[in-house]
Order: sequence, then structure tokens, then C-alpha cells
Amino acid sequence: MDTVQAEVTKEKLLKDLNAVVAETEQLLRDTATVGGDKVASWRAGVEQNLKAAKERLGSLEHAAVEKAKATAQATDAYVHEKPWHAIGITAGVGVLVGLAVGMLLNRR
Repeated sequence: MDTVQAEVTKEKLLKDLNAVVAETEQLLRDTATVGGDKVASWRAGVEQNLKAAKERLGSLEHAAVEKAKATAQATDAYVHEKPWHAIGITAGVGVLVGLAVGMLLNRR
């Protein structure tokens, strides 16, 4: 798996985890009026797990942001050190994307 796919997978995982956290919070709000010792202990356990998940999610998001910033800074430094290499790479990627799009359009 290359770096781009790993980043996309991380972003999808973060989005999915955020959705699970939001749904769990909604479930806890909806069951707030339900009584009983079992429900109360269940809610306490779920709230504790939810708090831990939120903390882990926050640290994952922070790590992803820091990695993105570091990558952007490294890219910026590379482009400033070797502008013609960057232009050549960009042109090459543009040609490859153009060829791919052209081939996809011709398939139809």
C-alpha cells in the first residue's frame, strides 16, 4: 500500500470513527430516561469507552495533521531547492493523468 492509499484509509477511518462516536452519543441521550441498575452500569461503561475513543481519535487526528504539515513543509523545501525538478515531475504527472483520462473517455 502506498502512502496516498494509507492517508486515504486513515481519513476514512477517522470519518467512520467520528460517525460511530456521534451515533453512540445519540444512543446515550436517547436511553437517558431508561431506568434500572443494569442500564445504568451499561451506560457508565459505554460513556467511559466513548471518552477513551474520543481521546484516541483526537490523538490520531493530531498525528495526521502533524504528518500533513511535515509533508507540506518538506515538499515546499524541495520545490524551493529544485524548482525545475518539481516542474518536470508536475508535467510528467499531468501527462500521465491526461493519458489516463483520454483512455477512459475512449473506452466508452
